[in-house]
Amino acid sequence: MPDRIAAHYERNAHAFDAARRERFVERPWLDRFLLGVSRGGHVLDLGCGGGEPIARYLIDRGHALTGVDLSQALIGLASTRFARHRWLRGDMRTVPLGGPFQGALAWDSLFHLQPEDQAATIARVAGWLAPGGMFLFNTGPARGEVTGSQFGEPLYHASLDPAEYRMLFAELGLMEIAFTPDDFATGGRSVWLARKAD
Repeated sequence: MPDRIAAHYERNAHAFDAARRERFVERPWLDRFLLGVSRGGHVLDLGCGGGEPIARYLIDRGHALTGVDLSQALIGLASTRFARHRWLRGDMRTVPLGGPFQGALAWDSLFHLQPEDQAATIARVAGWLAPGGMFLFNTGPARGEVTGSQFGEPLYHASLDPAEYRMLFAELGLMEIAFTPDDFATGGRSVWLARKAD
């Protein structure tokens, strides 16, 4: 269940961090995302982990980062590596953030929430984004809930249907920029890139 996600990542923080430092499959998507983020713009990373490789990539390109993660151990790694940026231990469903952010991403994190919580969190992100702000996240291919496995432990994932994400975008003033329903490079996940209306 989603409420066990925090404990899972806390137990496996160092193994997860080591695995993430060995792969960077999302780089092409980050490059597309950054095309719409103003130079030096503030980026929100929901489910930031230890900051590798995504936060490092964004910081190296001159962006200010606010990272949020459920795991104290992973937030500790991020804050040690990138002490000049803001790192918060918290749940993306409830963490108090004001914004505005020029970009937000929830890579390999939003899909750990139940479908209704995903919808509510997307609405929160839309409220934090500055006009023209970019939003990048990935999901499964269709509405449903599945239990996968990571480090030999069960791990929850869920998604809305693509049509439901598009309905949310329309309600929230988000414009779809790109969508790949089965992105091979990222493990067959659906990838979404949206922009908040000016």
